[in-house]
Formats: sequence, C-alpha cells, structure tokens
Amino acid sequence: MKALKPSREIAGLIEIMAALRTPETGCPWDLEQDFASVSPYTVEEAYEVADAIARGDKLDLKDELGDLLLQVAFHARMAEEEGSFAFPDVVEAITTKLIRRHPHVFGDARDLSPAEVKTLWHRIKAEEKAAKAAAREAAGLPPQTEERGVLAGVPHTLPALTRAWKLQARASTVGFDWNDARLVLDKIREETAEIDEALAGGDKVAIHEEIGDLLFVVANLARHAGADPEGCLAAANAKFERRFKGIEEALEAEGRTAKEASLDEMEALWQAVKQREKAAG
Repeated sequence: MKALKPSREIAGLIEIMAALRTPETGCPWDLEQDFASVSPYTVEEAYEVADAIARGDKLDLKDELGDLLLQVAFHARMAEEEGSFAFPDVVEAITTKLIRRHPHVFGDARDLSPAEVKTLWHRIKAEEKAAKAAAREAAGLPPQTEERGVLAGVPHTLPALTRAWKLQARASTVGFDWNDARLVLDKIREETAEIDEALAGGDKVAIHEEIGDLLFVVANLARHAGADPEGCLAAANAKFERRFKGIEEALEAEGRTAKEASLDEMEALWQAVKQREKAAG
C-alpha cells in the first residue's frame, strides 16, 4: 500500500478511509465495523462537538469537527462497499436540498413575506416527500412506513429531555397545552407529591414511572419559559462540577480528601463556594 500523507482536501480523508477498510491490508478494527456498531460513535462525536462549542474551545472544536466528519466518511465508505451510495452522493444530496429549500436565496422567489416563506416551505417539503417515494420505488425498496398524527416524525433517538420538549411542542399546535407557565408549576407539584407516595410505598416500578412524569413536565416548563431543557441541565451539571471541585480544593488545602470529610463539612464548604460565586457576580 502506498504511503499516505495528511491532506487539507476531503479527497484525502476519503482515500484514508478506503485504505482502512481494505481487506487484508486495512485496520482490523475498522474492517469489523458496520453501520450499527459505528452509530454510537457518531452520536458521541456530535456531543463532543457541542461540548467544545459550550467551552468556547476553538482548537478543540476543530479536532472534534474532524472526528465528526470522519464518521460521515466512515458511513459513506460502508455504503459504497455495499453499492448503496458514496461520499459524493451525500454531498450532492445535501447541496441539492439546501438549494431547493432556499429559492428565496438561490432562485427567483425573492422578497417573500414570512407567511409566504412558510407556505413555500410546506410546498417544498411535499415535493421532497413525493420525490423520495419515487426514488425508493425506482430502487426497488418498499415504501417507508409513515407515522401518522400530530406527534409523527419526532425522532426516537433524540435525547429524552429534548424529545419531551418536542413532543409537547407538537401537542401545543392543536391546543393540548397550558396557557400559563405557572399551571405547569402546579403540575410539577402534583408529580412530586406522587413521587412521595411512590417512595412511601417502596414500589420501584411506580417510582420509576413517577420520576419520568416529573422530568417530562419539567421539560415542558422549560419550553414555556423559552429555555432548552438539555442546555439547562448541562449548565446545572457544570455548576455542580465547579462547586464540588471547590470543595475538593478546600479540603486539599487542609491535606484531606472528600472521602475523609463528613457530610456536614462538605455542605459547609459547598455553601462557602456558592456564596463566593454569588459575591463574584
């Protein structure tokens, strides 16, 4: 096999991916992968991109975007091997879609009002759906099983909080919603009371169900408040990590670890860290 060098061109990545998947001379790990086994890594890399953005780390973002791009190349290579499609087909599909969905930018549909853009969007989506059905038929594939109803089309693979947000947003389009965030708070109080009852009864199934109900309603509260529940929880996670690290640093200054401190001591240190953060603004 010829020696390959780093490249700034996408063709270089495609060539490396092909080499990794070449039988006998490729990488044993890459060769044994399939779409299902690679899929979790694809999701993980997308989260790592989001994490680099949240941290404002552009150097890390560059690397993580590369890792995510590798996932695209990996899936495209496996598809090419089985004769389904190749990387250029992926590029052609997305560029076609972007041009088609923005006729007010790339076509003659200029100076449209927001209402006209919305109407045009629905027409384009209907055309895409018909074209996709025709392409499946031409390829000898069965028609896609179509979900029906207001909640149809919300991906099942979304993070649970995000999917809860989207499901309730869909339901709200037909009026199945509270008209005041404070009413959602009342529902949260109701759900916490039901958790209390489940805990008292010691029924693990009921506890599991009631905690799920509570999280579902909290996601709805975030929607009513115009907040992203995943973003809210991510920020809370970061705050907890930061404050707990403050506890560890304070204990380390005394020559101790968290394992050697009592709960009361750690709680006092937690409150001290919290007060310092508030004072710092």
